[in-house]
Amino acid sequence: MGVLTYTDEHTSPVAPARIFKASILDSHVLMPKLLPDAIKSIQLIKGDSGPGSIKQINFDGGFAKHQIDEVDEKTFTYKYTLIEGNGISDKIEKVSYDIKFEGSPDGGSISKMTTTIYTYGDFEIKEDELKAGKEKVLGLYKVVETYLLKNPDAYV
Repeated sequence: MGVLTYTDEHTSPVAPARIFKASILDSHVLMPKLLPDAIKSIQLIKGDSGPGSIKQINFDGGFAKHQIDEVDEKTFTYKYTLIEGNGISDKIEKVSYDIKFEGSPDGGSISKMTTTIYTYGDFEIKEDELKAGKEKVLGLYKVVETYLLKNPDAYV
């Protein structure tokens, strides 16, 4: 088994509590609303949204299942593992994400995400595939950030 880990950091003018609530706690409502052509629905198929729960994200061309590993509303930390669907293959066993939103000196936030990809055998992921995945995740956060900036009373 191979393991590849990388970390990304993104700054935002939105406070950590707001972006955490919108992008993590209320993602099942907000993401299909903001991205209806890409995300058809997000369903909780096991559990109560706490650790051990499983969410299914339904896309136009497939689905992904996330197992929630940790949710901490006080530290704005969210950990989950992609366990099935788009992104999982005969070469990739699972992908784990560790997300933390911290306050920045200007009242905004710094989001830090560590991604760990577990591959079968000696399979190596190409740099352009990694870059595409990073850009997709950043794009999702930018959509939420834009919504929150345009709606200052949302998720306060």
